[in-house]
Amino acid sequence: MAESIASTAQTAQERLLEVGELEGRKRSRQAMRIFGIAVIVVFTIFVITPIVYMVTTSLKDPIEIRTPGGLFPSEGLFTINWIHAYSTEPLFKFLLNSTVTAVCSTFLALIIAVPTTYAIVRFNVGGNVLPSMILGGYVMPPIVVSIPFFYLIKTIGLPNTTVGLVIVHTMINTPVAVWLLDSFFRTIPKELEEAAWTDGYSRFDTLLKVVLPLVKPGLIATGVILLILSWNEFLMALILTYDPRSQTFPVGISRYQGEHGLQFGEMSAAALTGIVPIYVLVFIFQRYVVAGLTRGGVKG
Repeated sequence: MAESIASTAQTAQERLLEVGELEGRKRSRQAMRIFGIAVIVVFTIFVITPIVYMVTTSLKDPIEIRTPGGLFPSEGLFTINWIHAYSTEPLFKFLLNSTVTAVCSTFLALIIAVPTTYAIVRFNVGGNVLPSMILGGYVMPPIVVSIPFFYLIKTIGLPNTTVGLVIVHTMINTPVAVWLLDSFFRTIPKELEEAAWTDGYSRFDTLLKVVLPLVKPGLIATGVILLILSWNEFLMALILTYDPRSQTFPVGISRYQGEHGLQFGEMSAAALTGIVPIYVLVFIFQRYVVAGLTRGGVKG
């Protein structure tokens, strides 16, 4: 009888411990969920606040912008900043120059980077030297090569032209493209290429018909990233272009200056116009970007 009571007490104690552990795990999961939600909320506020500030600044009266006050307009909404943003500077020309430069340089960088990355990953072309040189170009501060690039473009007679800027952006973004594509190409099993070679495919045909379709998400993700980098690039565009005929959007919005200094309302309106294409681009290709980055982050 005593043994039965002791056994029952022990069983009850074990059940109480199990219930306590389950409750502890449940509270831990709830705490982690709350913490995750808090991090997301803080991050969202951190990202959205500058955009909200630009929107409210663009709708304020120019005098109110220069006086201390709150985030939101207190004297009503005004469109004068938007009107001046489009009338005082050729904003659409800046956007066109940025679009042409970004699209062309991204296309050229991918054309160069795809076979280069494939040769490095699959055939070890260049040994350790070529990847090291590409890595050096990837991490090198742009200011270091600004003067050589300027003299190069001046020597070939393309200063203050979109073509010259496309060449420089291509040279800057190609190392970025190689290092982004490297992990994508490493996920492709070599057996697929060996089977293609057995069927009589050349190395170029294998790259074009077998490998590229498999790394399509990576190509799109890399292309979107290169477009954003080229669209936002300021230093080289500032050094190589001198007038609105060839200046890109980041340089163009720096031209909004008046007799009292920078026109923050007009700059905010112009900046909002310039970020719309990038947001639309990412929204359209977000599925490919997420799939590409996820797949490319796993090396085979």
